Amino acid sequence: MATDTRDDAATEDQGKPAKRKRTSPALFVRQVIAELRKVIWPTRRELITYTMVSLTFVLVMMGITFGFDKALQWGIFKLFT
Repeated sequence: MATDTRDDAATEDQGKPAKRKRTSPALFVRQVIAELRKVIWPTRRELITYTMVSLTFVLVMMGITFGFDKALQWGIFKLFT
């Protein structure tokens, strides 16, 4: 279960710095699988929608950056020629 941890720091003396114990690889894998079961995966329609929104945003930002770059390039060219 994902709540199984080896946190013995609370039971140790508070004056000493707590040494962290490493979890075993098997416990780590069990915790990862338990967390992945909690994930709500998007449907195919949601995935397509999210992808299109992301690509549209990136294309708009590329256009804005390209426009600023060309405007600055034109301004610098006019300034020095």
